[in-house]
Amino acid sequence: MFGRRHSAAAAPAAALPQTKVAPLQVSEPAAPRRADPPPPPPAETTRSEDYYRTKSMIFGALIEAIDLAQLARLDTETAREEIRDIVSEIIGLKNIVLSIAEQEELLDDICNDVLGYGPLEPLLARDDIADIMVNGANRTFIEVSGKIQQTNVRFRDNQQLMNICQRIVSQVGRRVDEASPICDARLPDGSRVNVIAPPLSIDGPALTIRKFKKDKLTLDQLVRFGAISPEGAQILKIIGKVRCNIVISGGTGSGKTTLLNCLTAFIEHDERVITCEDAAELQLQQPHVVRLETRPANMEGQGQITMRDLVKNCLRMRPERIIVGEVRGPEAFDLLQAMNTGHDGSMGTLHANSPRECLSRIESMITMGGFTLPSRTLREMICGSVDIIVQATRLRDGSRRITHITEVLGMEGEVITTQDLFLYEILGEDANGKLIGRHRSTGVGRPKFWDRARYYGEERALAAALDAAAEQAGPAT
Repeated sequence: MFGRRHSAAAAPAAALPQTKVAPLQVSEPAAPRRADPPPPPPAETTRSEDYYRTKSMIFGALIEAIDLAQLARLDTETAREEIRDIVSEIIGLKNIVLSIAEQEELLDDICNDVLGYGPLEPLLARDDIADIMVNGANRTFIEVSGKIQQTNVRFRDNQQLMNICQRIVSQVGRRVDEASPICDARLPDGSRVNVIAPPLSIDGPALTIRKFKKDKLTLDQLVRFGAISPEGAQILKIIGKVRCNIVISGGTGSGKTTLLNCLTAFIEHDERVITCEDAAELQLQQPHVVRLETRPANMEGQGQITMRDLVKNCLRMRPERIIVGEVRGPEAFDLLQAMNTGHDGSMGTLHANSPRECLSRIESMITMGGFTLPSRTLREMICGSVDIIVQATRLRDGSRRITHITEVLGMEGEVITTQDLFLYEILGEDANGKLIGRHRSTGVGRPKFWDRARYYGEERALAAALDAAAEQAGPAT
C-alpha cells in the first residue's frame, strides 16, 4: 500500500545497521504536588535521553519507509495500524531491545507524532485540564483546578513543536511562520489556540491552548460548583428568557465564555441566532444558528475580515439575537447599535474587572475606533442598549465566581447609574488557603426589567426568585 514500505520491510536484516540499544529507563511517575484538592499526577512519566534518541532514530526510518501521500488518503484508524506495523518491523530489523510496555508507549508516541498533535495528545485527552501552555520544546505547563503546574511533557526539538503548531492552525485555514509569527486558531472541538513563533518568541514557539470540556457546562452545574447561588441562577435564567441585552465582564480565565454558553441555553429554539467570533468556540445547541469567524490578512496583507465587518454584515442577515464572542475594539459600537435596533437578547463578553469598569471599557473602545461622538451621547447609547452586566471573577485561590449581577438603569447628569441585584462576599479563608464566601441578594424587589418579564410571562417566576433570594443569603462556599 505504501510505495516504500515493503521494500524497507523486505530488506534483509544485514542491510540495516545493527544497533543494540539498552533497554529504555522509564522512571516512575512523579509524585503529584500537594494541594487541595490534590491534582492528578503528571500526564507523562519521566523519560531518559535514550528514549528520545531511539524514538528519533525509528521516526527517521519510518519517514523513509512510507509514502506520506498514500498515508494521507487513509482514515485515521487504518493509518495508525499501518504505522504501528511498520514501526514494529523497524524495531525488529534494528534489533532494538524493548519491553512490551515500552514498545507500546513508543508506538503510541510515534503515531501521535505522524497523525495527531504529538506529545500534546495525552494532555488533550484529559478533561480536568483547563489550559495547556508550551514554552518551547522542553517546558510544558498545565492548569488544573485553577492552579498551574509543570509537566514532564517535552518535544523532540523546537522544529517538531513548530510542525505541530502549523498542523493545528492549518486546519482552520491559517498559517504561522517567520513572516506571520502570531496566530489565533482553534481545535476541532472549539478549544482556543494561540501561537507565537520565533523570532518574536525567543526560546522557541510558545503555544497556548484554552481547552473546552467535552461536556458543556450548564447553569445548574455552576450552582453545584458554587460559582452562583441557586437564586442567582434562577434570575440569570429569567434574564436569558426575557431577552435582556447582556454583557459578560471578567478578567482572563474568569469563565466568561463558559458563562456565555450557559446563558445561551435559554434561547428559544425558533429564534435565529448569529454568532461572531475571532475563533469559533461557542457551543450553541439551538437548530437555527449561523456561526461567523474573522479572517486574518493573507501573505500580501489583503483579505482581512475584522469583527466589525462581521457584526455589520450580520445585521443584514435577519438575526433575532447577535452574540459576539469577545468585544475588543470598535465593534462595540456596532454591537450597541444592534442591541438598540430590535435585536433584543444580544450578548457579548469583554475584559473588565468590575461592572463600572465594564461601562468605561465600552466607551473607551468606541472612542479608540475613531468615533468623535460626545461622551454623553455614548453613555446614553450604552444605557439604551445594555440591560444587564454579569461579572465573572477568578479568585486568588483559583476558584471562579459570578460576583455581580448588575442592572444598567440610566443617566444622572453625566454618570451612568447602575444597581446590583446579586453580589458575592468574601468572608475569609480556610486552613488550606481556599477562600470562603457567599452570594447574597441586595434586596431589590422590582428590577428595571420587571415589565419585560411581565411581557414574556415570567413575572411570577421573577417575583418568586427575588423573594427566595431575599430570604436566603446563600451558604458560604
